[in-house]
Amino acid sequence: MSRAEPIELGLTIPLQRHLCVKALPHGQELDRRFCWDLHVIPLRGRSSLLAVHSHTRYTFVLYDLTRPDWERLPEVFQKGLTRSLSRAGFPAEAANLLYGPGQSLFTKTHGRREVAFLNRAWDDVMAAELALEESVQSQLLLDQLVNAKPSRCVGFDGLGAAAERLAAVIRELS
Repeated sequence: MSRAEPIELGLTIPLQRHLCVKALPHGQELDRRFCWDLHVIPLRGRSSLLAVHSHTRYTFVLYDLTRPDWERLPEVFQKGLTRSLSRAGFPAEAANLLYGPGQSLFTKTHGRREVAFLNRAWDDVMAAELALEESVQSQLLLDQLVNAKPSRCVGFDGLGAAAERLAAVIRELS
């Protein structure tokens, strides 16, 4: 099962500048389960992608993206999401449930609270930076550390681990 509609990739203002994107529409998707906010972050002096699920705060990092990677960001995002979910033990169809047919729409970020949680995820990534593996783009250990840490998010009340909340969303969508 996969979604027919595209998902929304909300770009932070620094990422919009990095990509030389001028104007973006506000997101139309009301269901945050199909929205991600993306940010460019410096990790050890390299421009890296921070992707945060707007509903659960599930986070993954892609280290040291090249200019061609940034130019094909939707495809790089989808491959990174699929690798992250697979390496975290999610079923193979999880990426299809969250991403759909591989279509995405760039929008502005999905709200002030979502961006606040993205910033917290960035803080968590920086606190766990010792787990960064510079020889690979996908960061399994770093992702696991960030997603296991109790945190808050838009889609759930109270503290919880992002990986557990995403597992609940995937069960709902199955």
